[in-house]
Amino acid sequence: MPLHPQAQELLDTLTSSPTPLNQMPPAEARAAYDRFIEPRNYDPDPVARVEDREIEGPHGPVSLRIIWPADAPDGPLPIFIFYHGGGFVIGSVESREPQCRKIANGAECIVVAPRYRLAPEHKFPAAHDDAWAAAQWVAANAAALGGDPARLAIGGDSAGGNLAAMISQRAHESGAFQFVHQVLVYPSTDFFFSLDLPSYALLDEAYFLNRQQIAWYHEQFLPDDVDRGDLRLGPALATDFGGLPPALIITAEFDPLRDDGKHYGELLSAAGVPVEHTCYDGMIHGFFHYGKIIDAATASLEQVIDALKRAFAG
Repeated sequence: MPLHPQAQELLDTLTSSPTPLNQMPPAEARAAYDRFIEPRNYDPDPVARVEDREIEGPHGPVSLRIIWPADAPDGPLPIFIFYHGGGFVIGSVESREPQCRKIANGAECIVVAPRYRLAPEHKFPAAHDDAWAAAQWVAANAAALGGDPARLAIGGDSAGGNLAAMISQRAHESGAFQFVHQVLVYPSTDFFFSLDLPSYALLDEAYFLNRQQIAWYHEQFLPDDVDRGDLRLGPALATDFGGLPPALIITAEFDPLRDDGKHYGELLSAAGVPVEHTCYDGMIHGFFHYGKIIDAATASLEQVIDALKRAFAG
């Protein structure tokens, strides 16, 4: 299928900027990225309550945005932890909050969105350390939030999908807690592209997430002595996927990470993990957070809500 007209219009607007994000200082790139997303994403739905809370992380405080759903049923609510994407350099909780609010209301769950530290100010493994600390805190404090510790789910988009996949593996290995579901939206599970999957050829095409953008993320995020085999960066390089939570994996046809998500789903399925995978035809990386202009953003968000409702119903 050719590029969808809505995706083409978005791509044309993205590439019309006189200064690409990867040629800006990171702080400016973050602000520009959020300014671009905000008018094209949903307006924030009303919810019962939103609270910003700081928890103690391994290297200082970690901020969480916690969203309680409107008109929720009585009793402990399920909890969904969502990590935003942006190559560990850009992106924000605020730019994904419209989706988080819709998920909270639609799935009748508490949504916790951690603000993990970003590079280059904080290089790997800062984001992963913060993300793991946030997940541990939510699991330990679910009841105090009005949540049900037996109904925890996790998810994220792009780099956030990497964090969600990594934490699902780590939680299972530690035996400390377990998730009932994982939602991976065009996840990065092979950060160095070592698997040489077919869709990686799209890095040389003009679909926003290209080789230059990836090189910029790597330059900002990775220390010189990084271990390229670190499973936190490459969850797909693990050798055992048995016992991991059921997964919804969403990918996009014209995304270099398309086969990354597909391949990770195949690894889970081969280990007996239930997987639902949908590749959205004609779409590009990042389509999920453009709710006002991309119909597939709404379709995929509804799919996330439906998957979580089924998982929480048990």
